[in-house]
Amino acid sequence: MNFFRGVMGGQAAGPQPSGAETIQKLCDRVASSTLLEDRRDAVRALKSLSKKYRMEVGTQAMDHLINILQTDRSDSEILGYALDTLYNIICNDEEEEQDESEDENAQKQADDMGAHFTDKFIQDPEHVTLLLTLLEEFDFHVRWPGVKLLTALLKNQGPQVQGIILVSPMGVSRLMDLLADSREVIRNDGLLLLQQLTKGNAAIQKIVAFENAFERLLDIITEEGSSDGGIVVEDCLLLLLNLLKNNSSNQNFFKEGSYIQRMKPWFEVGDDNSGWSAQKVTNLHLMLQLVRVMVSPVNSPGATASCQKSMYLCGLLQQLCTILMATGVPADILTETINTVSEVIRGSQVNQDYFASVNAPSNPPRPAIVVLLMSMVNERQPFVLRCAVLYCFQCFLYKNQKGQGEIVATLLPSTIDANSISAGQLLCGGLFSADSLSNWCAAVALAHALQDNLTQKEQLLRVQLATSMGNPPVSLLQQCTNILSQGDKIVRRGSKVQTRVGLLMLLCTWISNCPIAVTHFLHNQENVPFLTAQISENLGEDERLVQGLCALLLGICIYYNDNSLENYTKEKLKQLIEKRIGKENFVEKLVFVAKHELYSRAAQKPQPVFPSPEQMLFDHEFTKLVKELEGVITKAVHKSSEEEKKEEEVKKTLEQHDNIVTQYKELIREQDAQIQELKEKVSSMSSQNEQLQTTVTQQLSQIQQHKDQYNILKLKLGKDNQSQSNSQGDGSQVNGLQTEELTQLREEVDQLRKQHTLLQTQLGDKDALINTLSSEAAQTAEGSAGASDNTELLKELEALRSQVQSQSAEINQLKTERQELLRRAEAASSDTVPSSDSSLDAAKMAELESRLAAQTAETEKLKEETKRLSESRAGLEQQLASATSTVAILQTEKAKLQTEVQESKKEQDDLLMLLADQDQKIHSLKQRLKNLGETVEDEDDLDAKDQTDDDEEEEEEEEDED
Repeated sequence: MNFFRGVMGGQAAGPQPSGAETIQKLCDRVASSTLLEDRRDAVRALKSLSKKYRMEVGTQAMDHLINILQTDRSDSEILGYALDTLYNIICNDEEEEQDESEDENAQKQADDMGAHFTDKFIQDPEHVTLLLTLLEEFDFHVRWPGVKLLTALLKNQGPQVQGIILVSPMGVSRLMDLLADSREVIRNDGLLLLQQLTKGNAAIQKIVAFENAFERLLDIITEEGSSDGGIVVEDCLLLLLNLLKNNSSNQNFFKEGSYIQRMKPWFEVGDDNSGWSAQKVTNLHLMLQLVRVMVSPVNSPGATASCQKSMYLCGLLQQLCTILMATGVPADILTETINTVSEVIRGSQVNQDYFASVNAPSNPPRPAIVVLLMSMVNERQPFVLRCAVLYCFQCFLYKNQKGQGEIVATLLPSTIDANSISAGQLLCGGLFSADSLSNWCAAVALAHALQDNLTQKEQLLRVQLATSMGNPPVSLLQQCTNILSQGDKIVRRGSKVQTRVGLLMLLCTWISNCPIAVTHFLHNQENVPFLTAQISENLGEDERLVQGLCALLLGICIYYNDNSLENYTKEKLKQLIEKRIGKENFVEKLVFVAKHELYSRAAQKPQPVFPSPEQMLFDHEFTKLVKELEGVITKAVHKSSEEEKKEEEVKKTLEQHDNIVTQYKELIREQDAQIQELKEKVSSMSSQNEQLQTTVTQQLSQIQQHKDQYNILKLKLGKDNQSQSNSQGDGSQVNGLQTEELTQLREEVDQLRKQHTLLQTQLGDKDALINTLSSEAAQTAEGSAGASDNTELLKELEALRSQVQSQSAEINQLKTERQELLRRAEAASSDTVPSSDSSLDAAKMAELESRLAAQTAETEKLKEETKRLSESRAGLEQQLASATSTVAILQTEKAKLQTEVQESKKEQDDLLMLLADQDQKIHSLKQRLKNLGETVEDEDDLDAKDQTDDDEEEEEEEEDED
């Protein structure tokens, strides 16, 4: 223990050992001590020396410390000391704080030391796995230093440590458990660990996301107060950015999990926005970046459109527009909000329409677009803010022909309102102001109003500008060219490269793919000489860029020229280039544009981001136009007139084909519309039919109910009358009742007679159908190979015919019975007519009653016969239907057999023709062999020879028998 007192600061006799010697003794003690207390004290001493003697401790003690982690797992205190010591020798943070005032070499040496010790630690991947296992310990003195040590390893050698953790079983899941730790220190350092873990590794990012990271992080942000929270909110947002940036899988998971909706409360701001803390500004800035990550133009169009739709539906876009129009918002937050709104509305028609409807809270209210454009053309506004407004305006017009039309309409004479400031007026004012940056921004904004929109390019030709009192108005196109070519005052403005580049980009975008605009441009006699003069001069670097754009503008005039101006046809312009400039020189100036450094920077992404206003020369969409036109203009300049004529013919042919295709498409659309209309009619009629069928069914059921009720009432009435006649014995009442029943019987007989007539007609039709089928079956039986099947069918038809005849006989018999019944009923009626003499004897009354009962019984029998006959008729109809289908099948088989017979005959004819040809060839070959002197035996000779040989064999056999 005296040794430890000396190390820890106690007084000891004799010379003091050096730091390296002390560390060596402590390492020996750690390696050789059997008592846990001794090892613990030694590790504690190493920890206290690890910051001052970082190199020595790391070189001599690292292996011993790792061994402690492996062997002394039961003692949390020694584990904590060992982890703290490893952290001190690997981490560079303390070294950075101490070396802030020192030179760069010392700092670099410290960084190299941390990287060296990190490489030594992760040389065996089991060490990282051991560290992950220790993180499962709940003890604070083990878990916290373990988190810090792993974070330091990731900072120094991130990709290597990420690879080890990725292949470690449950490695990422163990680290995700840190977010659920109730101790805020460990949770917060766990956030820092996960930030380092997820940097640049898409696989780990996916695993972390699917370990429910989004839910946990959003919960922590809410608990910490959202944008008003502290550094923990910032760490959560940085981790979310790591998980979502350039990771389409996680972005889709974030959207599908409805986490976009949970971002809306972050952007709720009050009326008083003064005095924001620096932390709140940082948090809100990161939140806006998080929104931009989800709708970034570099994402896939489908994913971006889906996120834009979700942001509109949940009200997030509306909340951002509220911040946009709020007062007191810090400038950097306002700038980032403008950029965020820009990307949320970019290419989304619904979002763009909503943004167009947003008004600023001014008196009178003005559209948000107008307010933003006022900031863009105001040279007193910050440069980054003006760039953000330009980007917002570009995104508003991106793939938005409706918005483009609304902007251009504010410039047309019929829509100009003198009492209010419009977007068009602001753009024109910026285009012709003294500030070159305003000129460039206004020119680019106006070019986006014309992008890929032929209608608006033609509409903008109508815009007239008032120059000065007494002078006639000039067109906007002419005024733009005037700035480039005429007037001392205008030349001084146009001498600025930024202004001229902006105007040339506007003119190139305007007249490209618009022959009418090209004609208007060439109509000014001064434009072409100015362009050729500019291109042919030898000027500096910046002027070479202007020359290249002038060459592009002149090339567009050639490529999209419809030859309507006699002095400036395609051929004459090419001749002019060849004489004044030279084709090679022209192409060299044209190609220079795409080689410019600022061109390459602008082509990378849509957002205009420039370090200084002087470097703001190219627009992203214009770089696409240059890339598209550079090659075709070069070809157009080098082409001969004959090649152009051929191309024009091909174009005309293609246009004709396109017109034909368009006509067919329109016809197909009309037919589709008609089909859709007919389908709707069919569906409506089907529904009406179903309703009518339902109504008929209901009515039939009602009729059946009424019939049943009528029969029941009739039975009851019959019973009552019978009881009355039996009790009173009144003859006249009985006779009256019999008369009513006889009348009903007559009606039923008439109905039966009608049914009989109808049955006779139907039977006649069936007989005719049977005769027809019999004749067809007979014809089929004569011509087909399957005669046996047809014979059976004929037998079945004859049997059916006999059945029909028997049924007809039964019906005739029934008819006779009906007539007999009718005669009896009439006789009974004549017998039961009341006589003047009202006295009848009881015997006659009984006879009449018995006869009436007999007639009633015969009538019931007749009804049963009729019912049986109806059933028999139904069965006969089914048999006839079956016979008809059988005949149809036989006819189909007959047709197939006839087809097969015809095909077989055709094949036999073909074979015969082939055999005849073969015989002819054999005969000709034999003839040629004979002509050549060869002996050829014919088939007849061969047959004769065979016959002779057979005769000789028979003779030999006979001789043998003899």
